[in-house]
Amino acid sequence: MTDEHRRAPDAVVIGAGLAGLACALDLSRAGHRVALLEASDAVGGRMRTDRRDGFLLDRGFQVFNTSYPQVKPRLDMKDLRLRPFTAGIVAHTPKGPARLADPTRERGAVGNLLPGRVLSARDLAALATLTAGDAVLPAAVVRRHREGSTAAALTRAGVSDTAIDDILRPFLSGVFLEDRMETSARFFHLIWRSMVRGTLCLPAAGIGAVPAQLAEGLPDGVLRRDTPVEEITDEGVLLRGGGEVPARTVVVATDPATAARLLPGLTVPDGRTVTTYYHATDRTPMAEPTLMVDSTGTILNTCVLSEVAPGYAPPGTALISTSVLGTDPPGRAQAVLRRLAGLYGADTSGWQQIAAHTVEGALPAMLPPWPLSRTTRLGPGRYVCGDHRATGSVQGALASGARAAREVSADLGRQG
Repeated sequence: MTDEHRRAPDAVVIGAGLAGLACALDLSRAGHRVALLEASDAVGGRMRTDRRDGFLLDRGFQVFNTSYPQVKPRLDMKDLRLRPFTAGIVAHTPKGPARLADPTRERGAVGNLLPGRVLSARDLAALATLTAGDAVLPAAVVRRHREGSTAAALTRAGVSDTAIDDILRPFLSGVFLEDRMETSARFFHLIWRSMVRGTLCLPAAGIGAVPAQLAEGLPDGVLRRDTPVEEITDEGVLLRGGGEVPARTVVVATDPATAARLLPGLTVPDGRTVTTYYHATDRTPMAEPTLMVDSTGTILNTCVLSEVAPGYAPPGTALISTSVLGTDPPGRAQAVLRRLAGLYGADTSGWQQIAAHTVEGALPAMLPPWPLSRTTRLGPGRYVCGDHRATGSVQGALASGARAAREVSADLGRQG
């Protein structure tokens, strides 16, 4: 046996997004030799933060949910210095702006929950029943809810078409990155449960602080940045720049398109594309950390990020994040600014666009029936993990990576 093969890892993990990081961490803690290969210059995959001229620019609008089961044992919440959003939204409806918030967490929210103020008595009762059931029932029970589309689930729960179209569709479009409410009902119930039970936040140093903290737990020498993989071979993986990393076991933890290229024959779901615009201005247009949604569909959502986490912008500057479905064709940025003027009631002509991030395949299209979890095994020594193998969320990515580690460890143990 050559020295190269004597030093060969037990497993190669391709991709240092959340799934790959979770897999590599768990395999390392189980005593296996691991090589985690990342094509870019930093970890995180789609969950990264760029620094530009004093601004923190996440690659697409993202939030951190404190209630995800995979999050609590893996991350030091205090070290992330989490900054919360308001526990509610402002929805711009055909009748004007409507504010809805959790009355147990937001002072003054009760008044807007009086029947007829924003929602009818019927809608309030239907949403209260749905919310209480999802919040109280064990997750295993929630996962067994009747499958179908989110729209069908809300209708079955007794929510009116008006409440869906004016408030819930605009809000959930930003969660699922689709505006037809066709996402799996079971996934909707799990997400609704997580939002009720947890707090939506941003790390003070940007969303990229989450994968960065995970990477800090890796043993020295495991992570190899700037190491793109060209092909998986019978002996291991062939690197794009030349060279090979030998390994009997390979875990593909990349985005779905790359996974399909590396693993011919792998079926992957379609992806949802989103573009996020970042604008700066010298005066905040909304002095609170609240998400706004738009029933016209011109935008998905918008918020003043510097009101959530002041470090996202230089002192004396406000940073506004606005997301839309799809790409950034000519003329769209101007249409977004015009809509923002109406939403914020502000003159946006002087706002400076700092960046526009288009994220292809930001989420998998989770059409029913959607399996909430599935094996990562594809064949002898070949595994695949990621949110497209579970649910399109931080929880889904981490859980899929953890499952891959369990299955790899079990198989390596049988091999002796």
